[in-house]
Amino acid sequence: MNISVLGAGAWGSALAVALAGRHDVTLWARDPAQIAAMVAAHSNTRYLPGIAFPSGLTLSADLATAIAGAELILVATPSGAFRSVLKQLAALNSRAALVWVCKGFESGTMKLPHQVAQEELPDSVPRGVLSGPSFAQEVAAGLPTALTLASATPDAMRAAAAALHGGRLRVYTSTDVIGVELGGALKNVIAIAAGISDGLHFGHNARAALITRSVAEMTRLGLALGGQLETFMGLTGMGDLILTCTGDLSRNRQTGLRLASGDSLESVLRGLGHVAEGVTTAREVDRLATQLGVDMPITHAVCRVLYDGVPPGVVVDELLGRDRKAEGLR
Repeated sequence: MNISVLGAGAWGSALAVALAGRHDVTLWARDPAQIAAMVAAHSNTRYLPGIAFPSGLTLSADLATAIAGAELILVATPSGAFRSVLKQLAALNSRAALVWVCKGFESGTMKLPHQVAQEELPDSVPRGVLSGPSFAQEVAAGLPTALTLASATPDAMRAAAAALHGGRLRVYTSTDVIGVELGGALKNVIAIAAGISDGLHFGHNARAALITRSVAEMTRLGLALGGQLETFMGLTGMGDLILTCTGDLSRNRQTGLRLASGDSLESVLRGLGHVAEGVTTAREVDRLATQLGVDMPITHAVCRVLYDGVPPGVVVDELLGRDRKAEGLR
């Protein structure tokens, strides 16, 4: 299959590397200088160091060229650039099946990617979201990874699912687009909280409690938006949450660790060199939860640290001091 991957960050580059052995793959970046550097190095030294590009992988800084003849387009840009890329694809009259892998809400609109896609793409374009527990470095290195491809039109996406599935990538399918997107977005917020907990040396008990109660929090919002309960118990819910909250490759967890050490948010984001989607997503989710009347105390606590300047230790004491309640998902 002819596949175009749009976005040459860590995740886009990793997917391009993983798929290039089985398909004709073009990796696109909007910055010609970045493409030139990758061509010269035969790798993405900035975002995916130590991983050589396969000889058959094509690189391009021209979007029209990159999607010419594409049967499947993977959009691997940050959530903040998703709408812009879709506008460009629509202007080029692209009709190829489209899958996005960004995990977050659009800043300022509280919209998930599928809602942005509904506004920017013709209904005739098959579409879906690919998500699950997946560090880019491990996928690019060919380590076993399981993901979920969710689409409201699964029959139209059957060829895409078959193309993505193979080698060390196992791809499950789902029709719960909302649940899959929410799991991928919310786990980034919780990973910041997990990093703060670990940075304050609260131990394994606290981390386990945080992850477990976060599943309840994610599920409450997911059900309110029409997601399915089982999705949050699967790869894109519990699976991605566990990975991102415990793995040292998680940028969002690293954000929490540094905040716990006393670094300012501005300093943390400058030092990362990558996008930490949870920072933007936290505020959008907090606003949405308030609007819907959904109780999300952990997300709200993360926002207090990120945007109100409240010390992490104070926020933890506030969380622990809340009124007791019966354990449950709702």
